[in-house]
Order: sequence, then C-alpha cells, then structure tokens
Amino acid sequence: MATTECTTQITLFEVGTQDVTVDFEGGQVVTDAGLLAVRKLDLELGVIAGAAALMPDPRCQERVVHSRERLLVQRVYQMLAGYFDGNDASFLRRDPLFQTLADVSPSVERPLASGSTSNRFLHAYTRRDAELPLEERPALLEVRRAQLERITRMNEYLVDLFIRTRRQKPERIVIDLDPTDDPAHGQQQLTFWHGYYDQRQYFPLLVFDADSRMPLGAWLRPGTVGTNCGTAVEALREIVARLRSAWPDVPILVRGDHGVSGPEMYEFCEEDDLSYAIGYAINEVLKRRTRDDLHRVEVCAWAYAQPWREFRVFDDYKAESWSRPRRIIAKLETTATGGTNRRFIVTNLTDDARAVYEDFYCQRGDVPERPISELKNGLGMDRLSSPRFFANAQKMLYHVLAYALWVLFREANANVPEIATLEVQTARPRLFKAGAVVKTSMRRIWFHFSSTWPTRETFRRACEGAARFAAEVRTAVETLTFSPAGADPPVTHPAPLL
Repeated sequence: MATTECTTQITLFEVGTQDVTVDFEGGQVVTDAGLLAVRKLDLELGVIAGAAALMPDPRCQERVVHSRERLLVQRVYQMLAGYFDGNDASFLRRDPLFQTLADVSPSVERPLASGSTSNRFLHAYTRRDAELPLEERPALLEVRRAQLERITRMNEYLVDLFIRTRRQKPERIVIDLDPTDDPAHGQQQLTFWHGYYDQRQYFPLLVFDADSRMPLGAWLRPGTVGTNCGTAVEALREIVARLRSAWPDVPILVRGDHGVSGPEMYEFCEEDDLSYAIGYAINEVLKRRTRDDLHRVEVCAWAYAQPWREFRVFDDYKAESWSRPRRIIAKLETTATGGTNRRFIVTNLTDDARAVYEDFYCQRGDVPERPISELKNGLGMDRLSSPRFFANAQKMLYHVLAYALWVLFREANANVPEIATLEVQTARPRLFKAGAVVKTSMRRIWFHFSSTWPTRETFRRACEGAARFAAEVRTAVETLTFSPAGADPPVTHPAPLL
C-alpha cells in the first residue's frame, strides 16, 4: 500500500486573521551569500591561493583530504561572515555557500573540514611518522619548524600583497606600528599579567600602511614584552627591505607610540634613511624642562577662559641610553575639564613642531587605531582561544589576511559609496548577510537572491568593481620589478625547538 509523505508544518502564532506557519520545504537556503562578491575579487587576485602556496604542510599528502588552500578559504570566509572560532566549522562544513567558496560543488556527501581538522592544521600536526617508535619520531621538530615558517612567510606575503595590488607607485609610504592588547582565555602559553591593561594577555604587534590601511605584518608576542624587545625593529627591517626592492626611490616614514620606542629603533631609522615620529614616555627630566611652559599654558587658559595648547622643541635632549641627542617635541595643553596634559614624541623630522605633531603623528588616530578596531570588533582577532602560542600566532594571521581581503574589496569599490567607507562589522549585515536559495545543475551552481533584496544593485556593482580592479592591478604588476616570496620547499629537516 502506497504511503503519502506529509509535509511538516508548524503554526507559531497569528497576525490578525492569518496564521504564521513554517515548513521545511524551502530547499537549500544559505544566509551569507553576499560573500560571493568578495570571493570573486579573491579569485581574480589570487589572494588566499597565494598565501596558501607559501604555507609549509608537513601532513602526509597521500592522506590529505582538505588541502591547505581549502582550509584557509574556509577559515577566512567564516571570519568575514562572523564565525570566528574553529569549532564553527563543524556546523558550516555542509553549508552550500561555504562549500562553493572553497571550490567544492555543494553536496552533503562532500563536507568541508570539521572544526577538529581545522584546528589541527593550526598545530601543523602530522601522522607521517606514526609507525615509528615514540623516541624515534622527528615530527615534533618538524611541526615546530612548519609553524615558524608559516608565520614568517605569511608576514612576508602581506608585504608582497600590498606591493602587487598597488595600481600606481605611491608618492610616499607611511608605516604605522602599534602594539595592542589581546586578553587571554584561560591558561594559554605565554600569556602574562600586564599591569597597565589590568589583565592576563598577549601583546601582539601590528603594522599597517597608513594611506591604504593594508596590513603589512602581525606578530603575536608574550603578554609583558617590553620596548627593549627587538620584534619591532626586526619587523620593520624586513618590511622596509621588501618595499625598497619594489620602489627604491619612494620615501618611507615611520610612526608609532612609545610601545615601539627605544634607541635601537631610532638608530635603525636614521641609518636606513627613514623619517620617523615615535611617542616618548614622560620622565622627570622632561617634567622639569617643561614645568614653566606648562604653567604658562595654564595661565593662558585661565586668562582666555578656554583650553590652551602650545608646543616646545628640545633639540639637545639625550637619554642615558642614547648615542647622541635627538629632537623632542612636547605638546602642553589644558583639557576641557581644567586638567593638564603633556605628551612627547622623538623625531628626526625638521618641520614645524605643530605640523609634525598634529598633521603627522596624531593621524595615528585614524590608522592604525581604526584598522585595529575592525580587526577586534569586526573580525574577532582578540578571540585567540588555542592553548598553544604558535597556533594562536597563525590564527591571528588568518584574521589579518581576512582584513587585508576586505581592505582590497573596499578599495576595488571606491566608487560605490555603499561600500567604500564601510567597516567590516557594518558590511556584514548590509551586504554579506543575504539569504539565497541554492540550486545545482551539471553546468551551474545557482544562487537565487530575493527580488526585494535592498542591496542587489550594490552587489552587482561590487562584482563589476572586482573585475575592473583586478584588471588594473594586473596591468600595474606587469611594469613592476619585484621578486615576491617564492613557493615553499618541502619541510624535510627539523628546526631547533624554541
């Protein structure tokens, strides 16, 4: 006897005289279909493919199901969609949209990597030597080497990506360096209590190009690393070398707060012909030398009944650890609440003190502060939840790569007002979070958007902008003399364990 399959219907409540009813017969429906426009630009420029090609993969390739590129695509687009944790992959692995983004034809029979697989890749685990006795396995050193090389090469790739996506040679390059706090989630390796931030944390260093907001580097660091750590100088040295290999005659300027200050930084900038303005911490000597100036500012503020600001320059200031005197610019001001404020920068710029401080140094309020805000609030960079330091260092770079892709997408759509000024956390509900019904055939994967989707014209213009931007980039790259980081050699020799 034939049976009739009944459709499951659930009546929820009433709206006037109508019942609100749901069923489960809508087919394959996805919720983040706006990401397809970003993926078009990604494929045109080879952003994620280029990064994946440089990542050492010590896994036994005969057993690999999910390639490193597919794993990276899956992770980056989950972050853009607002799914920041590796465990999110477990319920998104059969999502037709994310399968399509990862170059997999939608099918429940071909799921993407699980959360466990995705997280294991961060640790560079390998079973290549599983048959060997424990004492004879070199896998631990091989894993550590793979992790370190991934971090190094990804940072090199960020600079290369910036260079090869410029459509014309820049007139100048302003490099912004800024440490930021990243609170710990439990007892994670190399997280320590930081008194200023009043929390247990990491203390990563981020580097950006000020004009484009493109990230140029990201290094996870222990929670209490100080200014005497050579990370900032070594990072800057590598970035400057790669930039000058592409544009030897472009002037490079450096900005940073006192978290990257120190004689090693000043001397490197001076020896390498870099102009710089870097924050300098207040001390008793500078307090004494600016005492009378601050008093005058207070008197002027009282006399004119309004906040007052003045600048003072010391060309003869020399700290004990410095090899020679350097220029210090002091900003002395009263605040709207009647208090006083003293700030100092050390610089080799010879322009007017007010211009150096306000027109150059204070622009750090835009970059790097806003990119860091996007990385934290929009892309969840401060959710580094792995217990292991090197796994978290790689994951942070995934967040930064997702941000770089968003910056390029925004740049490609500079003529689309609805996109050009959006931060990623705003773009997510306006553009990315778009429902679509997915249908497949032998020749096509269809995403059927709603005819009433309010940003459908924005989506169309974004796709056109991606193609146009990529064509302009390819034309510019043809005239560029530059050797980017090469493809990775096989990881065959263990590195020293750090």
